[in-house]
Amino acid sequence: MTNDKTTIIDATGKSLGRVASTAAKALMGKTRADYTPHVSSDTSVEIKNASKLKIHEAKLASQQYQNYSGYPGGQRIETLRSLAARKGYGAAIRLAVARMLPNNTLRRGRLKRLHISE
Repeated sequence: MTNDKTTIIDATGKSLGRVASTAAKALMGKTRADYTPHVSSDTSVEIKNASKLKIHEAKLASQQYQNYSGYPGGQRIETLRSLAARKGYGAAIRLAVARMLPNNTLRRGRLKRLHISE
């Protein structure tokens, strides 16, 4: 785990889930021979052409992202189309990868090694 490795993923014509699962596996270090679950890998992932993802129109309208602030009336629901219009497709990829990573103390550091270019 001493040498740095960069995985480059071209998102042109690929679906959101395929790109996100490939990136999540690489960030966890599961593509390397020295994989250890409790050790953070030094692998970084670079996703290119995020705006050229293949997403069907029905998925743009039906895919919803929600968060809840904890207060009454604090639930926010947003579709994939409005998220992509507001922040770009990179935000959708980042959310998908973040939800595929384990929810532990290594998640924040792994997400810092994820670089997305439109």
